[in-house]
Amino acid sequence: MKSPDYGICRLSVVPIRALGEDAAELISQLLFGEHYRVLESSEDGKWIYIQNAFDDYEGWIDFKQHHSISFEYFEQLDNTEYKICIDHTARILYNKNVVHVTIGAILPLLSNPLFVAEEKLAFTGEAKSLFQRWTIDQLISIAKKYLNAPYLWGGKTPFGIDCSGFTQQVFRISGYHLKRDSSQQIRQGKEVSYEERAPGDLAFFKNDNGIMNHVGIVLPGDLIIHASGCVRIDPFDAEGIFDEGLNKHSHKLFKINRIVNT
Repeated sequence: MKSPDYGICRLSVVPIRALGEDAAELISQLLFGEHYRVLESSEDGKWIYIQNAFDDYEGWIDFKQHHSISFEYFEQLDNTEYKICIDHTARILYNKNVVHVTIGAILPLLSNPLFVAEEKLAFTGEAKSLFQRWTIDQLISIAKKYLNAPYLWGGKTPFGIDCSGFTQQVFRISGYHLKRDSSQQIRQGKEVSYEERAPGDLAFFKNDNGIMNHVGIVLPGDLIIHASGCVRIDPFDAEGIFDEGLNKHSHKLFKINRIVNT
């Protein structure tokens, strides 16, 4: 079968998998309102291979969770200002059905004439303009909304999130663009020394083999917020992240990048 060419997420969360099967590795997620390109479909038509329009991240989603849209609508979504949910959870009335969404869900402006009748949404939560760039203090406030969210490889919500999904979502909500994985994020922004660090910087960490495998957000007061077991705040020094429960450094500092110019 010929797969549709474009789609939009109309469920709370849709898993993106490494392969077109339910047991495959979860590599990322689509949140409500995120749109994507369809690159191919499986031979049996049960799975489609998509590319997220925001960060170009690719993977497989279940065809039953796909909502097809036209190329014209896709372009409108690319070029229209959105609202983004900043509540932990909220409710959307869509096509007379209630959908429970999480922080980071993308919402068309209710008054925007570009959206046809079936796309009109009633939203019960708090939101901000996706393009509005917030201050570092506001960015840190968003980061703290994820505290105690459990770690989930490939996750992007307060009910399960990985380290780079956490940093990407915090920066996106705050009006800044980060790629999906830490291996991509480390190539963004400007490197600064530990002595030059400032709140809002991204700090990257390495394992015992010297391979970068973790990222977090620098906080005031020699602290860092990051997703490790859960989203947590730990002491941070020139050596890395210090785990007070283990009484040792759990992550070794690799480098620090400044994403937001202050």
